This record gives sequence, C-alpha cells and structure tokens, in this order.
Amino acid sequence: MSRAGTRIVIAGAGGKMGRTLIESVLADRSLVLAAAFDVRGSAAVGTSIGGIKVGSDAGKAVAAGDVLVDFTRPEGTIEHLAACARLGKPIVIGTTGFPERLTKAILQAGHKIPIAMSPNFAIGVNAVFKLAEAAAKILGDDYDVEIVEAHHRQKVDAPSGTALKLGEIVAKALKRDLAKTAVYGRQGDTGVRPAGQIGFHAIRGGDIVGEHTVIFAGTGERVEVTIRSQSRMTYALGALRAAKFLRGKRAGLYDMNDVLGLK
Repeated sequence: MSRAGTRIVIAGAGGKMGRTLIESVLADRSLVLAAAFDVRGSAAVGTSIGGIKVGSDAGKAVAAGDVLVDFTRPEGTIEHLAACARLGKPIVIGTTGFPERLTKAILQAGHKIPIAMSPNFAIGVNAVFKLAEAAAKILGDDYDVEIVEAHHRQKVDAPSGTALKLGEIVAKALKRDLAKTAVYGRQGDTGVRPAGQIGFHAIRGGDIVGEHTVIFAGTGERVEVTIRSQSRMTYALGALRAAKFLRGKRAGLYDMNDVLGLK
C-alpha cells in the first residue's frame, strides 16, 4: 500500500509511549503520521518528529488526521476525546486510571464516534485474557486467585488497568462480584485467607515495561498465566491495529476482542 494510508495523530508525542507510537507509524507503510501534539510546556512542542512539527493545539492536530491515538493521562484524554467528538474523528484510548465520572464521558462520546479502548493493546496480553478466563472456568473455586503486576517507577496508577481487567475476567468466569471479593495488598494480622478472595499486588521499580501474572493456587499444585512485555512496541503495534480497524466504523465503543475478531 502507498503512503496515502490511514492518517494517524499521536497525543503525548514527547512521552515514552508517544515516541514509540510515532516510531511505529513511520515504520508502517499503510499509515501516515498526520500530526503529533503534547501539552504546553513540554520539551517536545516545537520540535520536528518524523517530518512534522509537534504542536500543542489538540483540536488542530485532530482535524489533520483520520484517527487519534491517545496514551496520556485521564484528564488530558477526556479533553482530546471532546475534540474528536466535535470533529467526528475516531479515537484509540490506551490511557488507564479513569475515575467513574470520566468513564461516563467516554461512554457518552461512544454514541457519536467510534472508540477503541482497552487496558492493554498488546496482542499477547489479549491472548492472556482468554487463557486466564479458560483457566478460571476449568479450575473453579478450589483454587485461590492472586494477580501480581510489575511496572516502571513512573507509572502513577495501581493496580494497572491490565491487572484490573484480568481480575474482572476471572471474577466473571467464577461468577463472583469483584467489588466484594477483591483485596489490594495485605499487611499485618490479616487472618486466614477467605475463600473466593481475589488478591491484587503491584510492584513499581526501575524501567520494567510491564509484567502480569495470574496465580491459581490449589492444593498440591499452582497454575500461573504470565505475560512479560519487553518493549512498548507491543502496545504500539496493537494500538495501531485498532486505529486501522476503527476507520470507517460506526459510532460505538470497541475493544481488542472486536479488533482481533474474538467475539
């Protein structure tokens, strides 16, 4: 395919994920880097990346492309989402840690534009979602479930969106209410572990890209489903696959099951 492909706009161009996304767009001959922007005051604003000048005007950037890819912060993503809704442009949302009030804004925007949203766009991670679901259904209530995740020291939300998604998937497979059975870390005299509990544990340090393990601990054996991301490129490639999927789609909220044809 020629370079007259899907025109991608990247939010947060100066961040680690933003730079990885730009690199991935430039390497894909079916995509065109239409625009990139970052918050005012970012060192990236005014610089040239991939032949374009990084700006700070989200609306102008969104207008220049076909799809916005956003891995930034919740408040910023909601502002960018509003620009997409106003201009009728699809958006891929990789941002996590949304409070409930902002999640409602995303659901409302889904009535106007196509949105692809996932706690993790890596293809391997989405395979793990399916594997964890299958393991939970097979092993059942006789196995205790613990979810352990690790990320770099700069990640600001915990547990990660991916860990929470894993918890939701496992809880649904076991017919449990995650809000009632989840416990986040343990300290002190916690007593005997209650049956049906789902534990979450977050590790932060160094430059760990992302690791997630679902532990099913039974009597005499332990089953573990693990994914270790060694590069942000896996997230970028999945997000760009979602961006290609969105072009021409009807308004609605899509996830990676839609993108990968798993539904």
